[in-house]
Amino acid sequence: MSKYEKLWNYIEESGMKSFILTFDEIAKIAEVPLDHSFLTCKKELEEFGWKVGKISMKNKIVAFEKSENDVR
Repeated sequence: MSKYEKLWNYIEESGMKSFILTFDEIAKIAEVPLDHSFLTCKKELEEFGWKVGKISMKNKIVAFEKSENDVR
């Protein structure tokens, strides 16, 4: 199980096509702090029909987008 599994489930269940979360929101949802492992783990999100878009270190936000080829 991924340490970001709760975040992936939250994103999958969002019902939205795209949205942005702050680093703090991600930490609260995932119940773990956002760290460099996120860059490796973000590929897991593709299994849920989503992808990580832009990550802004300056603004401390991450954009998430529904994959275009996902039919869920």
